[in-house]
Amino acid sequence: MNPLVTPSWLAGHLNDPQLVVLDATLPPVGVTPPVDTRARYRAQHIPGAVFFDIDELSDHVTPLPHMLLSETDFARSMETLGVSSDATIAVYEQEGVFSAPRAWWMLRVFGARDVRVLDGGLRGWIESGLPTEAGQVTRTPATFTAILDRNAIEDFQGIQQAIRTKSQILDARSVGRYSGTAPEPRAGIPSGHMPGALSLPFTELAENGRLRSESGLREIFHTKGVDMEKPVITTCGSGVTAAVLALGLEIAGAKEIRLYDGSWSEYAQHPQATIEKST
Repeated sequence: MNPLVTPSWLAGHLNDPQLVVLDATLPPVGVTPPVDTRARYRAQHIPGAVFFDIDELSDHVTPLPHMLLSETDFARSMETLGVSSDATIAVYEQEGVFSAPRAWWMLRVFGARDVRVLDGGLRGWIESGLPTEAGQVTRTPATFTAILDRNAIEDFQGIQQAIRTKSQILDARSVGRYSGTAPEPRAGIPSGHMPGALSLPFTELAENGRLRSESGLREIFHTKGVDMEKPVITTCGSGVTAAVLALGLEIAGAKEIRLYDGSWSEYAQHPQATIEKST
């Protein structure tokens, strides 16, 4: 099933008691001062939408950014937000294609039954002439049964094995960061890439603030030499834009997709890691 939905689909289901709408906008990386996406949510959002704060809903025990919570902590957080694992959940972001796929992936990997992504996000909603509202939305607490799908997650040891076996690894970072010619946004982390990883910046999967069509996505993956019948691991800087690739792969029909949650933030600091740079 293609998880993308149109603004008209969402508008038609907005009063469905089983529907939960989530604004999952993260601030863009490297912008100073940081964009206050929560304040933007309070100023304007899709009616009934709750703010899904990816930073807050990540594990703060580890120094690595955006790592998954435990099953218990994620379930408790979702229950507080009023998100049920049995609900139809529609996630969106305020601008472009960046963080909503991470929310989609997080919810899916913890066992949410039906998670959709709004094509075009809030901008597409507004451009369709649909209404917005302001203020903070609070939902009645719900029940979320979190069952982590460990087959959808890769760790450092799995990445090492994938490198040894020359398995498919797609890197969503910019070409400069992949090649080692541009710095990483996080201090103290060298740029470069994992041996054998293919560069596919997540921005190539989008056009005019929307994901490309199913056929367009297939063409991009085909051009990169991705075999959709074999497992594919996606990675990026901190596990966020790797989910853009994961979403694109799902739409394009990939059979097995795993996301490296620690991504480059973990890999590049690991003493056993081998880092390559393009010349």
